[in-house]
Amino acid sequence: MHIVDEILSLFETRGSRDYLGEAVSQREHALEAADLAVRAEAPDALVVAALLHDIGHLLGPVDDPADRGLDGLHEEEGSRWLSDHFGENVTEPIRLHVMAKRYLCGSDATYFASLSPASIRSLELQGGPLGVAEMRWFETNPHHHEAIRLRRWDEAAKIPGLQVPNVSSYTELLRRILIRT
Repeated sequence: MHIVDEILSLFETRGSRDYLGEAVSQREHALEAADLAVRAEAPDALVVAALLHDIGHLLGPVDDPADRGLDGLHEEEGSRWLSDHFGENVTEPIRLHVMAKRYLCGSDATYFASLSPASIRSLELQGGPLGVAEMRWFETNPHHHEAIRLRRWDEAAKIPGLQVPNVSSYTELLRRILIRT
């Protein structure tokens, strides 16, 4: 099966899963994040990263590891799974979006105050806000700005019933930015 078909299938078969204590499904959350990226006129690769940033949740077990007090490391799993097919301009913002949350919580009190209860719970499992040295280290990554943009869309993409384009509307975009292997 072609990777784009696998992605579409994951959204079809597993996308209706709850989005970790929020009032939207995994699919709704992904589509809202991608739509926010489109509206921000983000580069195509960052739109794809917004769409796929939580694909690791769809690859993993049906139950939420957070229910067992564990960080499922979905950002690592998703980035790794996509890395044979998409370049770093897609996979690095995905891999870094949890670190970007921790960075923003350590550097921006208003961002932390905007987090939903479910997002605060996951932050605790993910290691909490970054300290100063960790923030400086994060800033050395060439993809940290894109990860921060992605993270802000991620946090905003939790509106039940919001009308946005469906997953299949991204098929050509996904195909267009595949790396040729």
